[in-house]
Amino acid sequence: MRPSAPIIEVSGLTHGYGRNQVLTDLDLSIAGGEVFALIGPTGAGKTTLLRIMDLLEIPGSGEIYFHGQCVPRSGKRRLEIRRRMSFVQQKPRVFDASVYDNIACGLNWRGEDRIMTAGKVDRILETVGLQGYRDRNARTLSGGEAQRVALARSLVLEPEVLLLDEPTANLDPVSAAKVEQLISQIAEQRNTTMIMATHDMSQGQQLADRIGVLLDGRLVQTGDAGDIFRSPRNAEVAHFVGVENVLDGVVSANNEGIASVNLGGGSGIEIQAVSGHPAGTEVYACIRPEDVTLAPTLHPSSARNSVGELRRRIRDRDTGSFRPSGWHGGICLHQA
Repeated sequence: MRPSAPIIEVSGLTHGYGRNQVLTDLDLSIAGGEVFALIGPTGAGKTTLLRIMDLLEIPGSGEIYFHGQCVPRSGKRRLEIRRRMSFVQQKPRVFDASVYDNIACGLNWRGEDRIMTAGKVDRILETVGLQGYRDRNARTLSGGEAQRVALARSLVLEPEVLLLDEPTANLDPVSAAKVEQLISQIAEQRNTTMIMATHDMSQGQQLADRIGVLLDGRLVQTGDAGDIFRSPRNAEVAHFVGVENVLDGVVSANNEGIASVNLGGGSGIEIQAVSGHPAGTEVYACIRPEDVTLAPTLHPSSARNSVGELRRRIRDRDTGSFRPSGWHGGICLHQA
């Protein structure tokens, strides 16, 4: 994605329902043409954030900016901005009418010319691969087909910003793959800005230019897939993205950007990692499983760290016996 000016921004956003705080002091900027994925567990506030950004809800505090202009909390201008965005819900809602009428409804409500509407609907049916379903009743479609109708209904309005809430959550793998392919195609061909909430982390890595991690209503880290999954900002993010080996330690020395770290728990193990943290800093060492190599004995390697005679031992599949193991691997450090 080429660098672009922000199209939608959130500043100091806090929101709740009664005593239940859902979002807390959230700041976010989305560039024009960007595909941004929000990942987080159920109940983290992803859907609420999408609804506020789509101007369906008014935040408790904070501001929304569209093309640098503060969005008012009511009035004609707010509606005008709302019409430049579209929202696809997790569970597609279709009317008891033909596929054509389901897709055309937004254009009809806006008073679009009938001939223009017919042309736009036919083109979008081809885009989503449903050109043979024009006259079918939408209530007879499968879940994946209904989701593509919902996408078509949003896309036919030519929104500047498309928001998607768990677009493949209720679909079988084949239908999910078709929707993902369609999202990727839209991003590439239309340059539509997309903000997508998902709990499928591989989907976020595959489709998004940037990813934001939302935990307990706080946006704790944003970055590309490498930043999020290879260099999580703290232990909480590391655990969420699947880094199970999170070890606490203290930097004992730093020599030209190479930090030596004494691991906690009385292990007596010292490791090294590329880091700017000075001596005395309490840190977390995140070690991903794919960065670990197990071997019967220590052997020469390009890895910076190797530890022999670990307490945990591995069963030899051939002999059934246990033998010492060592590991070689990369480490990322984050301040505790």
